[in-house]
Amino acid sequence: MSVLISIVAFVVILVVLVIAHEFGHFITAKWRGVQVVEFGIGFPPRLWGIRRGETIYSINALPLGGFVKLAGEEDPKVPRSLASKGYGSRILVLAAGSLMNILLPLVLSTAAFMIPHDVYIAPITIQEVIPGSQSERAGLTPGDQLISIDGVTINNTADVQRLALLNLGHELPFVIRHPDATTVTVKMTPLWQPPAGQGSTGLGIRYGASEPYTTVRESQSFFKAVPSGIQETYQTLVLYKNEIVRWFVGSSQPQLSGVVGMTEVTGEVARSGLSSLLSWTAFISINLGVINILPLPALDGGRIAFVFLEMFRGGRRVSPRTEGLIHTIGFMLLIALMIAVTYSDIFNIVTTGTAIPGG
Repeated sequence: MSVLISIVAFVVILVVLVIAHEFGHFITAKWRGVQVVEFGIGFPPRLWGIRRGETIYSINALPLGGFVKLAGEEDPKVPRSLASKGYGSRILVLAAGSLMNILLPLVLSTAAFMIPHDVYIAPITIQEVIPGSQSERAGLTPGDQLISIDGVTINNTADVQRLALLNLGHELPFVIRHPDATTVTVKMTPLWQPPAGQGSTGLGIRYGASEPYTTVRESQSFFKAVPSGIQETYQTLVLYKNEIVRWFVGSSQPQLSGVVGMTEVTGEVARSGLSSLLSWTAFISINLGVINILPLPALDGGRIAFVFLEMFRGGRRVSPRTEGLIHTIGFMLLIALMIAVTYSDIFNIVTTGTAIPGG
């Protein structure tokens, strides 16, 4: 039953996100006068389709995404083609899917804050101070308790990690309570490249809950949930950007997960409640939006890159045949990567019992 819940939840999330993404392309294409040939959920072969006006709406066999097929995506000679439109219209239509995936989390996160959900609270106590670290220089000692960071109250260890990763390279005030109940404020800077042994953010402390956690049931009114949803979406984008930077500076490595791994995580989140599931859906949506805008062949960002290339070349286009071939090769490589990652998920399940690395 748990496997069925995981599959159903993941499929529902995928369908919602795909429809949102492709609707962005669809509505902007219609607005800019581009003919929409087909709006498809999943990838071919087609299982079912119906024509409404000039557009076929279809459900396809491979449930790994979706597509909007536009007339003449690379060929300006096709009537009402995308390629025949101006630079601005083409970029808008191509970027609209990712934009929808960035805007959708505003709604999802707002709803997540409005729905009653559990907040885990456990006082965070410093268990070890690494010699030579900035925490030692700041005067922290084992037994001190973390009260707040940058004015935000700390409820659990996840709050500490999140606030540190959000503010890499920025000096932050840490409010600390000593064992004798005195309170002090010290300043420390989460580091992009932490020294060995000083933790993922270089604070130089090891911390944990000093007592069993308690749960508090919370929900917000609509007027409080809206700014909370906006802040949550913005912070997720910052965390995403910071993680990519950490890949380049060598302090973190990408963790890829395929359909199997995502389904497993979705099942675990679904069992935590609707609020958690909405937050997870918002997170996946942002991931899809950012990935799709990357300048890689077959992705929206790759097609936008060809528009900018045309602009740079003074209006001289890459031939439709060449551009189409590049996107086809990119699509094949993308499918190969998805298959490889899915194989890795299955291998991890067989060998470790979970598709999540380190899980």
